[in-house]
Amino acid sequence: MKALVYHGPGQKAWQEVPDPKIIDATDAIVAVNTTTICGTDLHILKGDVPAVTDGRILGHEGVGTITEVGQAVRKLAVGDRVIISCITSCGSCSYCRQQLPAHCLDDEGASGIGWVLGHLIDGTQAEYVRAPFAENSLHKLPQGVSDEAAVMLSDILPTGFEIGVRNGRVKPGDVVAVVGAGPVGLAAMMTAGLYGASRIIAIDLDDNRIQHAKDFGATDGVNSGSAGWRDEVLAMTDGLGVDTAVEAVGVPLTFEMATELIRPGGTVANVGVHGRSAELKLQDLWIKDVAITTGLVSATTTPMLLKLVAQGRLTPEKFSSHRFTFGSIMDAYDTFGRAAETKALKVVITG
Repeated sequence: MKALVYHGPGQKAWQEVPDPKIIDATDAIVAVNTTTICGTDLHILKGDVPAVTDGRILGHEGVGTITEVGQAVRKLAVGDRVIISCITSCGSCSYCRQQLPAHCLDDEGASGIGWVLGHLIDGTQAEYVRAPFAENSLHKLPQGVSDEAAVMLSDILPTGFEIGVRNGRVKPGDVVAVVGAGPVGLAAMMTAGLYGASRIIAIDLDDNRIQHAKDFGATDGVNSGSAGWRDEVLAMTDGLGVDTAVEAVGVPLTFEMATELIRPGGTVANVGVHGRSAELKLQDLWIKDVAITTGLVSATTTPMLLKLVAQGRLTPEKFSSHRFTFGSIMDAYDTFGRAAETKALKVVITG
């Protein structure tokens, strides 16, 4: 088969590799019909994730059709169309039983990390992928849910919801600010309404993304490049600050921006993947009773979100901005890597 293979920082190739095989009785082999690229893949290519070694097939998002199952797999069958979750869960370790499979202890020897696809084992940017613990890590798709909608349930939609909205303790009537209107920030905006947010403020440097955000649930937009961006946000909250500030970029400046917007008793929910330290001004935050949450998605809400997609309550296919085939996956990386120029949100790659 062919796959997108990492060969060290800045190096990747679409090349022939051996087909995956069943290793454990709980495995399944999935023919990948649709995949996409995540910002984490770009971090890997920059050399920011040293656990990813030369020869690793990248990718942790996908939709496909099961072609083979291990002897212990009973609830899935050859021919089933499934979402491949970004998190692989054994279902039986202490963390999985606590609904925290992001830290699965029995995951391909990862010892405390549920993200293994495209990280510690071969991933989904390939014609076929081996899915460990298939019954806990694949989600059977109902008829009527498109590949383009379903692939967004692999990672970005549960990430925005679990780490941004749920960890951010959003309640009915709350005002929510999302710093960063990229795909995960937009996912937080799309799902904040599920918990009754009365106002959702998109904050970004890119006016195009701010405009897009209003199609994903944002009620207001603020360009953070303006000198008075903070005052503009505070004016929407009678000067008190927002109830929840979601950081969805992963750089020190945007984290600090989120802490500057929060009201007393509010929550800063950090979703962005940070590559270096950010300053934490505890001398200003402690007296305001501010909570700060972080997290790696566990994707335990995927079944619930899938029901909402099937009923038309959520429309994640909106994230699809550019479409490619496997044969043009290198062009897909180029387009996604230059998102500010190309206006890319999520690139969809089909077999």
